[in-house]
Amino acid sequence: MRSPVRLSIVLLAVALPMLLERAVSGAEPAPEVAVYYFPGYHPTPRNDARLGKGWTEWNLVKAARSRFPGHSQPKVPLWGYEDESDPAAMAKKIDAAADHGIAAFIFDWYWHEEGPFLDGALQKGFLKAKNRDRLKFSIMWANHDWIDIFPARAGVPSKLLYAGAVRRETFDKATDHVIRNYFSQGNYWRVEGKPYFSIYELMTLVKGLGGMEKAREALDGFRARAKAAGLPGIHLNAVVWGVQPAGLAASANEMVASLGIDSVTSYCWIHHLGPPSFPSTSYAEWANGSVDLWPRFRREWGVPYFPNVSMGWDSSPRTTQADEFRNVGYPYTPVLVRNTPLEFKGALRKARAFLETQDLGARILTINAWNEWTEGSYLEPDTATGLEYLEAIREVFGKKQGVGRKE
Repeated sequence: MRSPVRLSIVLLAVALPMLLERAVSGAEPAPEVAVYYFPGYHPTPRNDARLGKGWTEWNLVKAARSRFPGHSQPKVPLWGYEDESDPAAMAKKIDAAADHGIAAFIFDWYWHEEGPFLDGALQKGFLKAKNRDRLKFSIMWANHDWIDIFPARAGVPSKLLYAGAVRRETFDKATDHVIRNYFSQGNYWRVEGKPYFSIYELMTLVKGLGGMEKAREALDGFRARAKAAGLPGIHLNAVVWGVQPAGLAASANEMVASLGIDSVTSYCWIHHLGPPSFPSTSYAEWANGSVDLWPRFRREWGVPYFPNVSMGWDSSPRTTQADEFRNVGYPYTPVLVRNTPLEFKGALRKARAFLETQDLGARILTINAWNEWTEGSYLEPDTATGLEYLEAIREVFGKKQGVGRKE
């Protein structure tokens, strides 16, 4: 066990930069914008074997069609159907994000019993991009079941491909990889001095590890190994969608507290508020209802809640285009319409105002998403709106991030 003196020195080293920032500026830390990144746009051996060599979700984007009057499909990326595992293609994304006020990408990160999956965007693209230091990055373990929705059939149960739950041995192997290969990077995103690590489905992690007590042991082991590597610990975040305590804990807050979770956030609005009409719902209506939930979440959770803004929602590219578009469950869900850059900007302004009422501590907004093209929520420029969604972020949250453009 660390001595009290040594522990105090460690805590001071973590807190000092934040205290100095506040003392010099005379203000609370500015909000940070972190954007989810879905790495489905590069070839992988598993997808090659199952869906054909070179298959990516760009195939679904290209095949998408209008499914009802006024439905805007297909979406066409302004930069073309690029391979995100190419460092040059990723460098373009990094510059665009940093130039428009984004502090970090939160990579959806997959590791099943079968091992890592869809990691080329981070491993080959981001980490090898020449300008990578302009943007921070972090991990959200997307530990959900991976099912065959490429595309899905209406009313037909999707086949399970890879289970989200993992055993302790796999958990330790995966988190050792995170500590060694990601936490060690100089531009890994930290929250209040600690590397940020988010878990998409807390209940799936607990079930795979054998219950609450064993899950706490596994997470404590993760923290201890991070400290042994010279880190001050880990900022563990849970996505609210995945904090489902039924049969595992008495309540969601007890689950979070028992596992030592430091904060919670959301991945997208649809997890909390389903669009009320089919086949479409206006963005403004859905945004207002979603924003109204933030004060309740702040009151209800025993740890900080970081608000989330979704740019849109349209999962129809993951449906079989020849099937009738009917409301039979994901991905046959209602579509958001009129999610213009102006409406998105309005939601961002409400998020900034909400964050500015927050007590001392991290002020973070998560956004869905950089490139969820097959779910209709993306900031990457398309041929219809260009960079307007990114410009909305810069106008609301201000200055460029990072250390400057590297040519």
